[in-house]
Amino acid sequence: MYEPLAAPPRPTVRGSLKGRRTWALTGLATAIVLAGVGVFAAYRLDIAAAEARVEGRSTVVQSPYGPIEYAVVGQGPPVLAIHGSGGGFDQGLDMMEPLAKHGYRLISPSRFGYLRSGRPRNASPAVQADALAWLVSHLGEGRVIVAGGSAGSLPAMQFALRHPEQTRALVLLVPAAYSPDRKPNESGMGGPVGEAIALSLLNSDFLFWAATKLAPGRMTQALLATNPALVAAAPPAEQQRVAAILAHILPVSRRAAGLIDDTTWAGAPPPYPLERISAPTIAVSFEDDLYGTYAAAKYASERVQHGTLVSYPTGGHVWVGHDAEVWSAVAAFLSAHAE
Repeated sequence: MYEPLAAPPRPTVRGSLKGRRTWALTGLATAIVLAGVGVFAAYRLDIAAAEARVEGRSTVVQSPYGPIEYAVVGQGPPVLAIHGSGGGFDQGLDMMEPLAKHGYRLISPSRFGYLRSGRPRNASPAVQADALAWLVSHLGEGRVIVAGGSAGSLPAMQFALRHPEQTRALVLLVPAAYSPDRKPNESGMGGPVGEAIALSLLNSDFLFWAATKLAPGRMTQALLATNPALVAAAPPAEQQRVAAILAHILPVSRRAAGLIDDTTWAGAPPPYPLERISAPTIAVSFEDDLYGTYAAAKYASERVQHGTLVSYPTGGHVWVGHDAEVWSAVAAFLSAHAE
């Protein structure tokens, strides 16, 4: 008779659990790799789009101050559109595009350390103003309306002080400038730790991109000095405009040198002899701007010889909910005083 075959040994519980754990870890590792590939692919698409935004839209001219990048848009009286922190010629165009629609021609440079503009050893707002005055002359312009936003208000003020013969009017939009009532280094970054974290992001396009995706509200508060709740309550078009301002800081690596300079000059700006500015001046700001520019706008409008203040209780540093209103007010002022 044949003896029955012996049944195969059953796997031990310990071996079974070990196998399941191995499969689980393998699945987790695979998921992490796939997620990483997807994240990197999304980053590459966004950074490629950011690079494409600034290509082929500007001109670079060699000057005594190094290369100066600029773009020109629109028809009409010339406006020197000086961008703020995190900008470049593209931010100047984005920010002041409504003026072009009101019948003005925008000359939008990239300031020292931004995009394709050089950065001389002395990159102070005064030297930047001299470089921009050279650019205006190089382009064959006589007198221009000088408009500076945020940190760009400092070279705008210096332009009006140092080159009054080239200044038709002065526009100061949320000026990150001196006021006795403005705290030094006032910002929405939440103190030294938050400031250090934000500055560290300037060294990496990927880290900056990731931060805008993972914590857009925090980045809006830290870099755009605007309460994210104000943005969340705004109409969709305004939410998209603010999101675009943040997204268009990319590629941040090509703007980092200028951004770092701005933390010095705009963080604790010295007082300027604004009483010497004779050009008609309009200053615009918002009381809830986390950079404290309302105090600076009020101070400037009171110190210049012919100043006008336009202010609103809310709007933050990127004037949420007031874009059309602000530029209509600026255009009306220029029509009355600069033409």
